[in-house]
Amino acid sequence: MFLIIRKREPLRQSPSRKSKSTSQTIYQISIYSSRAVLNRLLTMEEKSSSKTQGKAIRCKAAVCRKPGEALVIEEIMVAPPMPGEVRVRIICTSLCHSDITFWKMKDPPAIFPTIFGHEAVGVVESVGEDVDEVSEGDVVIPTFMSVCGECADCISKKSNLCSKYPFKICPWMPRYETSRFTDLKGQVLYHFIFVSSFSEYTVVDVCNVTKIDPAVPPNRACLLSCGISTGFGAAWKTAEVEKGSTVAIFGLGSIGLAVAEGARLCGAARIIGVDINPNKFEFGKKFGVTDFVNAANCGSKSVSQVINEMSGGGADYCFECVGLASLVHEAYACCRKGWGKTIVVGVDKPGSKLSLSSFEVLHSGKKLMGSLFGGLKAKTDIPILLARYMNKELQLDEFVTHELQFEDINKAFDLLIEGECLRCVIWMQK
Repeated sequence: MFLIIRKREPLRQSPSRKSKSTSQTIYQISIYSSRAVLNRLLTMEEKSSSKTQGKAIRCKAAVCRKPGEALVIEEIMVAPPMPGEVRVRIICTSLCHSDITFWKMKDPPAIFPTIFGHEAVGVVESVGEDVDEVSEGDVVIPTFMSVCGECADCISKKSNLCSKYPFKICPWMPRYETSRFTDLKGQVLYHFIFVSSFSEYTVVDVCNVTKIDPAVPPNRACLLSCGISTGFGAAWKTAEVEKGSTVAIFGLGSIGLAVAEGARLCGAARIIGVDINPNKFEFGKKFGVTDFVNAANCGSKSVSQVINEMSGGGADYCFECVGLASLVHEAYACCRKGWGKTIVVGVDKPGSKLSLSSFEVLHSGKKLMGSLFGGLKAKTDIPILLARYMNKELQLDEFVTHELQFEDINKAFDLLIEGECLRCVIWMQK
């Protein structure tokens, strides 16, 4: 059992936000046995948790104090968990476009100073009162979607939208609306969508953690906290893609490719990818994309017209994975009449609106649906996805294009903004 770290050549620094070190490097980490890594971390946690339970922990976090500014790694205090909460030592985290969206945002619901990050895997350090679902040393995935297991939505198979602790853009913990983070001067630091994984330690509600098999490599498990689960679930759970069907995907980023992977495993016969970057097609083929439409090169026709002609009347399932109202309209326009489904997956800016013809809605018979977290219930569906990965059915390795150390977190932002990566995994410990 051993860990191999291959050093790669330094990537070009972003002209807009250079690191203090011009010799910054990226490490491509290949794990031959994640169990060896986890054993070491679990042993460390077992030794330290008895000393830290019930006490505040001083650790490092990447804090964003102003919108659009580079994150600053500084020491913070993380309070112990309150009843119903869990304190987690983060093993690794990955960067999602939602982090970028809110990092740039200058108006509410954005708030600063904030600790971003919501795709992660970690080890439970301690638990608050009334927590018996997980215990110290368990490996868990935190998610922004809650599962209380008691409300009508959690009990029903029809919904993944917990009504007891509903998802919202909130800077607090869900039960108490207070923060567990402060800087060394005592200033409150805000949470980000109930996770805040850009910290060595974080506090999460027990309704937002899923216990997983520690045999799963942590740099793959963390991907299922948000983006990959969202895309895969949109095809599997929300749309219920049928074998032999035609699928159109608007946007071939991580989520769009995860939709393709879900559609592929559901048996879709044709998967049409739409993007303005032609290089995405070759990469999309790995996930089952069979056809490609360059949205910037359709001549006098709209993208929806091109897809309608390609598919002989429209795709059975259309997915909008960018977060633009205009693309939702295009997706709906090339969704087949009578039985077609258009699934909105991308996160648009607050206040964006759709404008559809009521005549068309009535006479076309199409369905327009939203898909938050892919319709998945984290506590039951994430273990299923991880088992499919371990059985070599679900592809996760192909999504990870870069792996960095925590001190290089701003480089991860550069890579994602510049379109040079799909998912960048950030290790908290070297």
